[in-house]
Amino acid sequence: MHPRTHTRALLAATLVLGVVSGPAAPAFASTFAAPAVAGTSTAPDAASAAARPHDAPDADALRAAISGLPNADATAALVRVGGGDGGWRGSAGVHDLVSGRPADPDARFRAGSATKVFTAATVLQLADEGAIALDRTARHYLPDLIPARYGRVTVGQLLNHTSGIPAAGLPGGDTVEERYAHRFDLHTPREMAASAMAKEREFAPGRSQHYLNINYTVLGLLIEKVTGDAYADQVGARILRPLGLRSTSYPGTDPRIQGPHNRGYQVFEKPGGGTELRDVSVWGATDGWAAGDIISTTADLERFTKALFRGQVVRGPLLEEMFTLPDPSVRDHGSGKPAQYSAGLSVMTLGGRQVWGKTGGRWGYNSVVAATRDLSRTLVYSVNATDAKGQDANATAMKLVVAAFGPPSAG
Repeated sequence: MHPRTHTRALLAATLVLGVVSGPAAPAFASTFAAPAVAGTSTAPDAASAAARPHDAPDADALRAAISGLPNADATAALVRVGGGDGGWRGSAGVHDLVSGRPADPDARFRAGSATKVFTAATVLQLADEGAIALDRTARHYLPDLIPARYGRVTVGQLLNHTSGIPAAGLPGGDTVEERYAHRFDLHTPREMAASAMAKEREFAPGRSQHYLNINYTVLGLLIEKVTGDAYADQVGARILRPLGLRSTSYPGTDPRIQGPHNRGYQVFEKPGGGTELRDVSVWGATDGWAAGDIISTTADLERFTKALFRGQVVRGPLLEEMFTLPDPSVRDHGSGKPAQYSAGLSVMTLGGRQVWGKTGGRWGYNSVVAATRDLSRTLVYSVNATDAKGQDANATAMKLVVAAFGPPSAG
């Protein structure tokens, strides 16, 4: 196999820092005339001047990763690469396919499952305060919601997806067309949790790992129960306002992205054959809630990631929960591979070093927050993917990860 083909296949198999995939959309066909590509913009980080040349981000590789947008895979990309060894910022593509004007580098976007990092950090703060015990059962806090069959599930097992609780049963079907028809449906967290726990468990708590949103839906409800406050208000008071994340918000029942944003698109099959792109920027996110509904910017997510890894969000020993995987005997429920998720984060080896982070996928938008533990390299991006919840990793996103950290390691 050609080395470049091997790298793509390996990364597609391992780039699972957090996207919950939906059904793969049909292959993209050339059914629209792409507007002129906006020029890539770059701006050096303040640390760049002092960076050692051999350690600085590969600006040429990063520019190449987002060149040629819009294309079949993505219409825009916003990128920030940082760390003690230099920084790089870039944007490419278009704000929308109608006007063709350049993408707004400061735009807001749906960050999807990056929400889980905020949720996990809030739970760990509460644990540090003694309001929650990670080894105590979730039913202890939510006895009216969690039935006896899930009575042994602990808070810690919700955090690292080893609870055995299956996915919530949501109406709307499995195809992207069916999901689109139900894009404005409203879902309450309690209804989603109840529908999941009405089913038989997938495995005994702590025996396997299955990454599912339902774990963080229950954690959001737990936060509300022990604080007597709304989940979003708690994250705002504990994380957003202290860190000055003014462009980060929770949409609630509003299906729109409030504030400046680049439009998101999804490829759909046309009834007579071929495909088309539809604007999916307006799409309800109540099914995500504490697991996946946050809206943010690359600047805010970069600031949050650095503060988190420095111990400024979760302080003391509990921060280690975010960098600790389950016991090696715990394997992925579907593949049988080693567990990859900790409390809120996931890990993979890129360029010969461990990278911790989280991906997110909402219709029209893919995102990532990722960094080495010592913050020598960080990456935050938003890619307006045309199949953001497809089964294959987005080509632009894959190139960005490799350009920022290096290729994935085998094994």
